[in-house]
Amino acid sequence: MSTSNYNAVIRQDGSWWIGWIEEVPGVNCQGTTREELLEHLRETLAEALEMNREDARRAAGQDFEEVLIQP
Repeated sequence: MSTSNYNAVIRQDGSWWIGWIEEVPGVNCQGTTREELLEHLRETLAEALEMNREDARRAAGQDFEEVLIQP
């Protein structure tokens, strides 16, 4: 598996930090510090990508090929 880069849009909102991963809808988090927010985003992104992989492989069935696509 290759390592990709993703963009996080983050901001402080009162005493909370909130953020979103631009490229993956639904990956958004909050934290009490900037560092905590970034860690939560990393963890949530990894979980979302793994779930998407499992869903795609299940939908493809038994005989499928994985091809690396780079933009």
